[in-house]
Amino acid sequence: MTVNRGKSTGKNLGVLISGRGTNLQSILDAVSAGRLDARIAIVISNREDAAGLERARGAGVDTLVLDHRAHESREAYDAELIDALQSRQVDLVCLAGFMRILSPAFIEAFPNRILNIHPSLLPAFPGINPPYQAWEHGVKISGATVHLVDESLDGGPIVRQEALEVLASDTAESLAARILEIEHRIYPEAIAHVLRGGWRIEGRRFVRQEAG
Repeated sequence: MTVNRGKSTGKNLGVLISGRGTNLQSILDAVSAGRLDARIAIVISNREDAAGLERARGAGVDTLVLDHRAHESREAYDAELIDALQSRQVDLVCLAGFMRILSPAFIEAFPNRILNIHPSLLPAFPGINPPYQAWEHGVKISGATVHLVDESLDGGPIVRQEALEVLASDTAESLAARILEIEHRIYPEAIAHVLRGGWRIEGRRFVRQEAG
């Protein structure tokens, strides 16, 4: 059992991206507004053309491009990624559209300190394009999940979820857009909760400790 106690303030975040960076923007906005008491120490992308890099630079946040194609193996890439994060004393790693499967060595380097946002109500529809999977399957309820990352695919302990009704008028694209609005709201809130502490891991369950 892993236990995390106490309040944490002013922690360092490392955000990993591969694309637009809209969830990165929600984190940047939460920090700027004082809703998230943390500092984004570095934003790292595996793609030089990721639009999220400009979001970070526009906010005065340090950025780094580590092209996975320049490394001979996933392990070699992740070793450089670990060094970049640890050298900046990152307390929590936040995946925000990072399209890479992390190696066991990376997960071991940041135990229970990696968060991911996923656009479905896990364990339903892990993997690629969950809103399309949900829409095609004909589900009536979908949503978003923030979870700690372990070695399973989108299978770590669930920190927070929020649901929405799938409308008869929804397309896969409109459903994805509505789920994204939830992601932008709950991801910074979940990050703040994890940083504050007051939780523990029992098996695969994220348990909030009672006050007092």
